[in-house]
Amino acid sequence: MGYGPWSLLTDAGLIGALLLVGTLVRRWVVPAQRLLLPASVIAGFLGLLLGPEVLGLLPFSGQLGTYASVLIAVIFACLPFSDDTGARGFGRSTAAFSSYSMAMYALQVGLGMVLAYVLFVPVFGTPEGFGLLLFGGWAGGFGSAAAIGSVFEQAGWQEASSLAFTSATVGLLVGVVGGIIWANWGARRGHASGVGRFADLPESLRSGLVRDPERRGSIGSATTSASSIEPLGLQICLIAAVAAAAYGIAELSTAVYPQFSPPVFALAFIVGLLVKLVLRRTPAWSYTDARTMKSLSGVATDVLIVCGIASIVPRFVADYWLPLAVLSVIGLAFCLVMFRWVAPALMHGAWFEKAIFTWGWATGAVATSIALLRMVDPDLESGTLEEFGIAYLPVAPLETASVALTPLIVILGAGWAIASGWTALGLVALALPFLMGWARPRRTTARAGEERAA
Repeated sequence: MGYGPWSLLTDAGLIGALLLVGTLVRRWVVPAQRLLLPASVIAGFLGLLLGPEVLGLLPFSGQLGTYASVLIAVIFACLPFSDDTGARGFGRSTAAFSSYSMAMYALQVGLGMVLAYVLFVPVFGTPEGFGLLLFGGWAGGFGSAAAIGSVFEQAGWQEASSLAFTSATVGLLVGVVGGIIWANWGARRGHASGVGRFADLPESLRSGLVRDPERRGSIGSATTSASSIEPLGLQICLIAAVAAAAYGIAELSTAVYPQFSPPVFALAFIVGLLVKLVLRRTPAWSYTDARTMKSLSGVATDVLIVCGIASIVPRFVADYWLPLAVLSVIGLAFCLVMFRWVAPALMHGAWFEKAIFTWGWATGAVATSIALLRMVDPDLESGTLEEFGIAYLPVAPLETASVALTPLIVILGAGWAIASGWTALGLVALALPFLMGWARPRRTTARAGEERAA
């Protein structure tokens, strides 16, 4: 039986049912709460176990991996319309925070490729692109894993998506478990403003459900009247048009230049930026809603995670288990060094809160970052969230460029440029706060915290 509209409906229904089960598991199963597991990750593992790759109980079509490629294009199409943050308030403390974040990201990219040339390719015989799985799965998260995996698969590396999603899953678990350990360590040493206990998290973060109607936030604003078009429908139409235009451009480019196959997600981001530039010059821009776009991007991300994990091919992972394990151990060691020794020397006040927040997103998810931050700063008095919103502005172009360009550079045989260029950028980002006077050693504060703990 061929693939058709009813196959799509069946897949969507199964994914939806798995997400509902994942939501219930997060609500009622305490270990899932303590690990802060998103419903999408739980649903993904259930889909993998019950799907065609393991038990074969769920009648998924063979398009789960394709859905992930489509959804990452949707996510990138949303990006230009979901963030209008300004650059005000960029002071020394924020600059140091930004440099730390940039170094964390760039060095994951560069370190992974250095390891590819000195270890993974010569010792384990992996493709050069294996080095990108560190940042693609950790700092990049599931979205970047989908993007990078799809590009390498188009280039003939069949196992790329399964390995990328496996790396992202490992990164997420490392982030949660490691973050909880760091939170308790910080509480004992007197570095955290909160007490660092799971029980002190808001009930909504623990269970994943907001039971109090008065605390339920809005997912967007209505910019149209339903007598013309549903407000949500207008935003969906805009994103669908951008993503479809990107796909059309990619197909046209391949038809004209068969040797050139641009990634659809990167084109979706570019098309979205161009549409945004045009709309901002007209009254039409006021009818787009950033919060709704973020919600749409979040939905696409949840479904992408389910599709990505459920489409992992276990035998592909088994063939690469040893280099994957080595990559994960080295990635963990790098993040530990950055957290324990670099962060307290580089960042100003509330270094621990900023470091544990960065730990969360550097291993896979901003949602994890927020949950970990609430463990050590229950009332969000440190200002970490507000400062990160500004500090991340210089990092965002680096992240987009890394996801869009690095796989293509590796495919073109110039992976050495990534190994040297991104590593150099990361080292410069680390040195810049000290050279510019943005950093401030925290020895006195650290010593005082140890004395309080004693």
